Amino acid sequence: MDARSPETSGLSGLLATGAELAVLATGATWSEGPAWIPATQSVRWSDIPANRILEYSPADGSLSVYATEVEFTNGRTLDHDGSVIQCSHGRRRIERDRDGVVTPIVDSYNGARLNSPNDVVVASDGSIWFSDPPYGIVVPIEGHPGEREYGDNFVFRHDPHTGETRPVVIDVEEPNGLAFSPDGSVLYVSDTSAALRTGGGNHHIRAYDVVGTRCKNGRVFAVIDEGISDGFRVDVDGHVWTSTASGVSVYSPEGTRLGHIPVPETVSNVCFGGPDGTTLFITATTSLYSIATSTRDAASTMLARPQEA
Repeated sequence: MDARSPETSGLSGLLATGAELAVLATGATWSEGPAWIPATQSVRWSDIPANRILEYSPADGSLSVYATEVEFTNGRTLDHDGSVIQCSHGRRRIERDRDGVVTPIVDSYNGARLNSPNDVVVASDGSIWFSDPPYGIVVPIEGHPGEREYGDNFVFRHDPHTGETRPVVIDVEEPNGLAFSPDGSVLYVSDTSAALRTGGGNHHIRAYDVVGTRCKNGRVFAVIDEGISDGFRVDVDGHVWTSTASGVSVYSPEGTRLGHIPVPETVSNVCFGGPDGTTLFITATTSLYSIATSTRDAASTMLARPQEA
């Protein structure tokens, strides 16, 4: 087992005593979109270029192929009923996986096809929020060539009760990772437009106040100096655990970088899980890693809030 010690300065109280990075499984092409699946006590993630979904079981250390020919799935999350909501680059849609049966949720906006949904979160009211950058239609190994039919890259909110899908964030060049603050009052959105550019672009996380079904007061929360913030999670105390080119960086709710966990491969995303929810699972290029923490995902304790107009 390969392991590295984290830079613990500033992470006191956030990592378990003696925590070390461990590699759990390898053999992927580009690992993305991890989620802990309570029903099977496993981590599920995407190997996007290989067009398959993998699962790892910590109980017995087994790695399995959950599904193949999955149309280049990326990010995923749990809905309130325990089913998995996932992003499909190939089908250009948000879809639901319930015990292996995959059905569409939303694939268009105002009659135009979506680009290639990348990451997805579920709010306390059950609405589905997702980012829609162009990577699945402009990167050959991550989807199928296509056009931006609505002409931009938005973060959308889909209301499963009314069927309405509308933009909530329109000032991010290429939105990627998403997460809510513990009380759902702030939406964090990463902008990874630098990923496909050599002369510029953005590599930061933005924060927005959530007012009812709208996002307001957008501002830069943190700039990622090493690579980009591809994906991230927020813990129960509001700390942001984000991917970078060299590992996982942790930021305070105020945007101060507290510390860094080095990883020997480029990190794409993270999720909390394990039997007590305190294990941080990390997807990075070919492998799945883990490290023990003393915190949990904010999504596990998000409180319902009155919806404002």
